[in-house]
Amino acid sequence: MTIVDTHVHIGRDHYEPVEMLLAQMELNGVSKTVLVQSTATLDNSYVLECRQRFPGRLAVVCRVDVDDPSAPDTLEGLRDAGAETLRIRNFHRSPGNDPLAVWRAAARLGVSVSVGGPAEGFASAEFAALVEELPDLTVIIEHLAGMGIHAIGAPEMPPDDVFRQSLTLARFPNTVMKIHGMGEISDPPFPYRNTPPYVRMAYDTFGPDRMIWGSDWPRVTNREGYRNSLRYTWEQMEDWCPKTDLEKIFGGTALSLWSFG
Repeated sequence: MTIVDTHVHIGRDHYEPVEMLLAQMELNGVSKTVLVQSTATLDNSYVLECRQRFPGRLAVVCRVDVDDPSAPDTLEGLRDAGAETLRIRNFHRSPGNDPLAVWRAAARLGVSVSVGGPAEGFASAEFAALVEELPDLTVIIEHLAGMGIHAIGAPEMPPDDVFRQSLTLARFPNTVMKIHGMGEISDPPFPYRNTPPYVRMAYDTFGPDRMIWGSDWPRVTNREGYRNSLRYTWEQMEDWCPKTDLEKIFGGTALSLWSFG
């Protein structure tokens, strides 16, 4: 099977260079990876350069300055340069008369959006209305809809009712849920003993054709590490998830979302 890691960060100065990522991929049998632009910069040049250097292996999730009225034009240029996805927060809105201008631009350009942000944002009626208004826009929901507190730095896990409300986004066929390593939702130390059933809940609502896995490398190295982000997560899901569905979640579904050049 083809394993695809849909969430890694690289950089020239921030995080690690692409060569370190490729070594992790080689060691752990990961065939393709989605480079998610760090929130630390709006400069997408390095991830786009790496996509060109290693054709067929990397896809790019870019960022734009949403507060800039020319953000839709910037996004079009990045799409033409090879970016397939825009990274945006669930509370981001454009200036001017149309608060959804950059979201609409992504839909028009055939660019999906990878959406992060607080769990309450995903659970809100406003975000559900946004998704419903743009049925042609693929909306990828990061970090289990904001429940990955050990990745996003939240002080405590949001209430389960908030997550259940976020899961109602599955009623929109243009939504995709991204899961990460179990260390995002489990208290240390590893191996984790009290992992909430959020991944199973996401599976029961979204199903394997709309679920993807991402390691969150290199930040995951401060939790269970890259290898366990992949293998331990797979092993915990094996008890209730058929192998054919695991193959979709850890690779097959991602191949339908990104072309990898």
